[in-house]
Amino acid sequence: MEIKQVTLEGKYVLLSPPSINDLDGLSSAAQDGEIWNIPYALFPKISEMSKYLQDLLKEKEQQPTKTILPFIITHKRSNKIVGTTRFLNIDYENYRVEIGHTWIAKSFRRTAVNTESKLLMLQHAFENLNCIAVEIRTDLLNIVSRKAIERLGAKQDGILRNHKIMRNGRIRDTVCYSIIQSEWHQIKENLIRKLIYYDNNYHVA
Repeated sequence: MEIKQVTLEGKYVLLSPPSINDLDGLSSAAQDGEIWNIPYALFPKISEMSKYLQDLLKEKEQQPTKTILPFIITHKRSNKIVGTTRFLNIDYENYRVEIGHTWIAKSFRRTAVNTESKLLMLQHAFENLNCIAVEIRTDLLNIVSRKAIERLGAKQDGILRNHKIMRNGRIRDTVCYSIIQSEWHQIKENLIRKLIYYDNNYHVA
């Protein structure tokens, strides 16, 4: 499995490697909905965004074997940065990756942005990286996220107890889901059907 910087482009979104020029766009996206107040994850405050971006840039340049591959999410029609996502916990020997650390500006939630981002990343993982499984994790208490992951067709693998300490001191349990290679074709069709809702020019191959 060869992990390298790549740009993934769909009809609605562009997933591109982070750039030093992305600071203002990321800050604006984070401000839209104040993503740092979401209680289920450790997303950056505006004052933390510069360091957050520097950390993404370090991951981008990591060699020779990356453990994280970050993306900036740009909404193509408006040409606005609307969030970030990444591959992480990259397991080269076992052809597994995790999709996570995803946050999207409030104005672009419940649109095609997250659906197409997941489609592009899963497609890259299974069809280009030849992954045998893709993992997605979320806070046990994040019912909205859990339902969204389950709607993708991911199956629950288990729970990591006392996995993370949150900003407010709460000790988080993390639910682990996965999609395996044999499930990908059906899940891909389902995601494309969801996108048909946004644009009738999207067709299942």
